[in-house]
Amino acid sequence: MKSTFLSLVFLLIGYVSLAQQTVLEALDEIAIIDQKIMMPMRDGVRLATDIYRPKGQEKVPVIFSRTPYNFNSWGDGEERTRTAERAYEAVKRGYAYVVQNERGRYFSEGEWEILGVPLTDGYDAFSWMSSQPWSNGKIGLLGCSSTAEWQMAVAALDHPSLGAMVPQSFGAGVGRVGDYYEQGNWYRGGAEQMLFFAWLYGVEHDTFKPRIPAGATQEDLIRISRFYDLAPENPPVDMAEALKHLPIQDFIKNIPGKKEVFDKMVRRKPNDKAWFEGGLYHDDMEITVPGFWFATWYDVSISPNLALYNHVRTNAKDAAVKDNQYLVIAPTLHCAYTRATENTIVGELSVGDARLNYEEQIYSWFDLWLKGDANDFKSKTPKVQYYTMGSNQWNSSETWPPKQSKLQTYYFHSAGSANSLFGDGSLSLTKPAGDEKPDTFMYDPMNPVPSYGGNVCCTGNAVKGGAFDQQGMETRNDILVYTSDVLEEGIEMTGFIESTLYLSSDVKDTDLTIKLIDVHPDGSAYNLDETIQRVRYREGYEKEVFMENGKVYKVDLTPMATSNFFKKGHRIRIEVSSSNFPRFARNLNTGGNNYDEKVGVVATNTIHHSATHPSQIKLPIMQK
Repeated sequence: MKSTFLSLVFLLIGYVSLAQQTVLEALDEIAIIDQKIMMPMRDGVRLATDIYRPKGQEKVPVIFSRTPYNFNSWGDGEERTRTAERAYEAVKRGYAYVVQNERGRYFSEGEWEILGVPLTDGYDAFSWMSSQPWSNGKIGLLGCSSTAEWQMAVAALDHPSLGAMVPQSFGAGVGRVGDYYEQGNWYRGGAEQMLFFAWLYGVEHDTFKPRIPAGATQEDLIRISRFYDLAPENPPVDMAEALKHLPIQDFIKNIPGKKEVFDKMVRRKPNDKAWFEGGLYHDDMEITVPGFWFATWYDVSISPNLALYNHVRTNAKDAAVKDNQYLVIAPTLHCAYTRATENTIVGELSVGDARLNYEEQIYSWFDLWLKGDANDFKSKTPKVQYYTMGSNQWNSSETWPPKQSKLQTYYFHSAGSANSLFGDGSLSLTKPAGDEKPDTFMYDPMNPVPSYGGNVCCTGNAVKGGAFDQQGMETRNDILVYTSDVLEEGIEMTGFIESTLYLSSDVKDTDLTIKLIDVHPDGSAYNLDETIQRVRYREGYEKEVFMENGKVYKVDLTPMATSNFFKKGHRIRIEVSSSNFPRFARNLNTGGNNYDEKVGVVATNTIHHSATHPSQIKLPIMQK
């Protein structure tokens, strides 16, 4: 028995030792590793590139990731393994894995501008990789967030070597698609999303570098990279406090951080021509490659991401491209797909076992398009795989939304006092028949409704994303609360959510916010999605139309999206207000530029719900 026990101990020690060494050593056994290749672009700028490819003479396809983030193999004197882990998974399957920094980032030359990287950099990289003697001429794209944002616009350039793409949590690359003028997650409904305020502080940095000798060789660059990874070490900032600063144009200056990129972007309006001159994808660009798209319910841009997927499936001119678009929607936060567990917690809510065989599906996808394997990806994989919260299960459909999903109109009602959880607001399928008293609340931009959970990322300690019990928030009188009766049977809500509010106000401009809530039998109220509309843009983003005091205006908010099963005994709730801060920047209600203002005006905002002005929300109910 003692001998057996000692054998098990030594075996476990061996496994631990192997686990510590396996990535770097195993990769070295199977891969030719070529780091700090300076890949030339057409204007002479060179981009730092690491290449990991299988040993041997066989030509192989490429999986390519381009990123603004640091992938240097060394940091603080220690060898990092994250890139090696990804490279190993690709190389062992017969792919070259190529990772590259955007121009102006780390060892790459040139000047960096977020969302403004030349599209030609992607095209030139494809041409360079496909011409290498070890390449079979086929390239696939893989990445999440800022490592995905550039994929869509470059996929519209129709490079002959680009075979497939896998964009994940890709909203930062969406400019304009349909009714959404996201401009790379900078806006939602014409209001600034503050995630990039915080993100830019941590990511943008001065381009001071070690004095690398002119004509430095690849060997020199590899040696230098062991000592200098060129990553800044910005002092930590309390973003919950920093984002309160006014005017918002001085946010970065106040921290202080590097502000050149931010200073340009904060002044751009939603339809500024500069948004259309960089690397963003807009819906007049035709994507010409098969796509395997990944999104998450609690990501910052779930609705526009789904709208882009539908846009490609509907508008691609090539029938083969149109028919080869696939989608996965997970119930997690931004880029958190593989962090799902047997008991996945999103915010403070358990959504069950949300795991999926992501890696298997992704490589099967690449095998199909980059190797020409006659595999079973298409026969096994539905066009849309989506996770339904509440019932906590994966479902599938051939379309988004599923064809069984039908919009049903729910109307807002009250006796004029829907303010807070304790008010008399209700939600029903019955259209108002007469002149119901409207609901009025005061919106003070100096005391905005705090963001609590939600569909967000990248704001440091300012907002924690996910589902949180909103009951405490709903005690505020500047939140209107409309709640359905208790459900006598469960309903699944899956699809886009459309909302129309009728507003009058005593200010020239304000915002309207809305949240969709699942109320549990114990009263806990968990947020599903949220959106906002800056009222001056209610007639489109090409012009600003201000309000007249007391006049009633119809305001259509940008659509939301979810898949949630409201169980028997639950209730559906809608919250309406004029702020959700710091998820979104505050409207100071003056009708001015907002970005250069420090003093706000308190708005008296009224939501009408009568036969003449029927404020409503259209919910996507799955038919049995």
